[in-house]
Amino acid sequence: MVYFDDVDTLDAHHINWDIQYNRNNQTYRMLISVCYLVIKGLLQTQSDGSTKLMDFLDEQRMCRLYEKFILEYYRREFPRLSASAAQIPWQLDDGENEFLPVMQSDIMLSYQGKTLIIDAKYYENTMQVQFNKRTIHSANLYQIFTYVKNKEVQLQGQDHKVSGMLLYAGTDEELQPDNSYQMSGNKISVRTLDLNQEFPEIAKQLDHIAVEHFGGDV
Repeated sequence: MVYFDDVDTLDAHHINWDIQYNRNNQTYRMLISVCYLVIKGLLQTQSDGSTKLMDFLDEQRMCRLYEKFILEYYRREFPRLSASAAQIPWQLDDGENEFLPVMQSDIMLSYQGKTLIIDAKYYENTMQVQFNKRTIHSANLYQIFTYVKNKEVQLQGQDHKVSGMLLYAGTDEELQPDNSYQMSGNKISVRTLDLNQEFPEIAKQLDHIAVEHFGGDV
């Protein structure tokens, strides 16, 4: 604490968050990003004796943190897995790719010929409602299916198995998706990660996903 004797408290409303990172301060980037989220809206409130996170001001920022958390968890806890946020090339018949969007995965896990592409989703509502019927967000499902099928073609000729997963952050909704589908030879799962638990319980859910897809030796 002696080294912090002359450190003053900053006014949270006047912090300059436009920080340039280099090799000397790169290790602080994640910590400062978390501080930014806390100050800008990820505030904790007490309700009936339990701690609950308030709605975040910018859902996109929260989604990015959610994606990064899952990716870094698998990198740290499952070193045997190849974990990355790799791009998936379009498998085109004529090579013409002008105006096609980049297929950027959130999390891609690979091990011994098996690949799992995870699309992490952080929404206020995990299901869409049409005509009083709840269904999986159609755009999300089309996206993960496209990722899986293009990755499948990319690996043709190799001993491989490609699966996809939509991994939603849990909400207070009564209905939470937890389904698996076989689509044109590939497994597409829709799961919910319950973040309203102690960290060891969150870790168990992520561990189960890895073991389910890659076996107990990972």
